Amino acid sequence: MSADTPSSFRPADVSEAGIQSRLAQIGTLRAAIAQAIVGQEAVVEQLLIGLLAGGHCLLEGVPGLGKTLLVRSLGQALDLQFRRVQFTPDLMPSDILGTEILEEDHGTGRRHFKFQPGPIFTNLLLADELNRTPPKTQAALLEAMQERTVSYAGVTQALPAPFFVLATQNPIEQAGTYPLPEAQLDRFLLHVRVDYPDEVEERDILAQTTGTHVAAVPRVMSGADITELQALVRQIHLGDDLLAWITRLVRATRPGDDVPADIRQWVKWGAGPRAGQSLVLAAKARALLHGRLAATREDVVTLAAPVLRHRILLSFAAEAELKTTDDVVAVLLRSVPFTV
Repeated sequence: MSADTPSSFRPADVSEAGIQSRLAQIGTLRAAIAQAIVGQEAVVEQLLIGLLAGGHCLLEGVPGLGKTLLVRSLGQALDLQFRRVQFTPDLMPSDILGTEILEEDHGTGRRHFKFQPGPIFTNLLLADELNRTPPKTQAALLEAMQERTVSYAGVTQALPAPFFVLATQNPIEQAGTYPLPEAQLDRFLLHVRVDYPDEVEERDILAQTTGTHVAAVPRVMSGADITELQALVRQIHLGDDLLAWITRLVRATRPGDDVPADIRQWVKWGAGPRAGQSLVLAAKARALLHGRLAATREDVVTLAAPVLRHRILLSFAAEAELKTTDDVVAVLLRSVPFTV
């Protein structure tokens, strides 16, 4: 079956009524977020894709575009534990992970160390301005984001499920910032670009935020609902031809004799297998968001840049020509054939 004909596919253990119920929940979640966020439909969709695919998202945009408000609104709409950490140059790993404190048993007088969990022990963590903290503190998130565990004093602590990190960073300020290393960037499922609103949206923002009305975001979805949706995403069909194309797209990001000339010139280091996994899951999640039970080529094209832009290291030649990783992805989508 072709990947672009999803209507004939139905997972055996998923009922039509159950699918419609889940899709209605997603629509309600979108409406709840819209109570506080004007526009930014593409950004909201990508955040929901990350949530349903069980991955983390990195939001990048200039100050004042509502990145923090968007994440906070998502946290309010979900019946999950939500915490926000403002990353600063003096933040230490223990400020995020937790620390051991010395306690005394008043009955026996004995003293013992007890682990005090940090703010990372939550369902939804907003890591605000992640690139403002030193590498050792950034690295404290690595195990948590990948393994969903925290190791401290030789003991491994499991994080609550679901666990979702939404990080923000400002792309224009260089003083006092620490660029995220490639190993940590690869932990993010999507790199979401937050752009300026259009004129109508900006006018609505001004009207909504300068009066006496305070938008209230209702809680519409529980942790169990999210877990079930994440399981449903993995049952979404993705055809063999589409899977083969995703594989070729990811492999074409790596400089070699069999890739487009622009890629050889612009790319110093390409994406790894985790990029293909992320693109598959993200495409499945987008298909579910749009009411389909199979991913299509459109899903892959739409999400190729958010999945790949932070996993490609540009060469000096590309930087000299003012090329971006989005330019690389555009070349890939034009040059890598869907069928061979």
